[in-house]
Amino acid sequence: MTRDAEQKMQFMFALRSKGITDMRVLTAMEMVDRGLFVKGLFSDRAYEDVPLPIPCGQTISQPSVVGLMTQALRVSPRDKVLEIGTGSGYQAAILSHLARRVYTVERHRPLVAAASAIFQQLNLSNITPILGDGSHGLPDQAPFDRIIVTAAAEDPPSTLLSQLKPGGIMVIPVGQSDAVQNLIRVTRTDHGFDYDDIRNVRFVPLVEGLGKEG
Repeated sequence: MTRDAEQKMQFMFALRSKGITDMRVLTAMEMVDRGLFVKGLFSDRAYEDVPLPIPCGQTISQPSVVGLMTQALRVSPRDKVLEIGTGSGYQAAILSHLARRVYTVERHRPLVAAASAIFQQLNLSNITPILGDGSHGLPDQAPFDRIIVTAAAEDPPSTLLSQLKPGGIMVIPVGQSDAVQNLIRVTRTDHGFDYDDIRNVRFVPLVEGLGKEG
């Protein structure tokens, strides 16, 4: 077995050991090579279960957290998904194998360009990357079956909750940006919203406006 194959096998084992049991999610994560999304100095750590720095002061989340968020989202093949915070594009690439269409919004222009190039390289034609202020969601395409937010807000933003279909699910880290945050799942019901705690996490804060490159 090559070192690369061994690393990928260990990578999948680590995901299962951290509680990712949904076979659709595991298959999608096996299909998407995290190594394509980690460049430069940290490329040799692409298959470790750790968050890593990417440009514009952002991070690519640790794979087990990506897996747990994706699993909590309960995506079905007919779903239209909104992602807030494209980052490296890794999460959107995984979602593209699970959903009908993925819209992903990022405030940093260089990250949109880099992720778009990888999506084209992988022929992931059901992803639409957008340069924009994710805190406003994407009203033109709302409502969404699923919304995933890869940056922490103090509370689930009402703007995003309003763009969720009845029966829809949003997964988002909430809490103060300088403290441990809680990953929660919000389900829109006929009577309001139900909230489920998933686990403690640490994400970059959800910031309004475009990055200075935008």
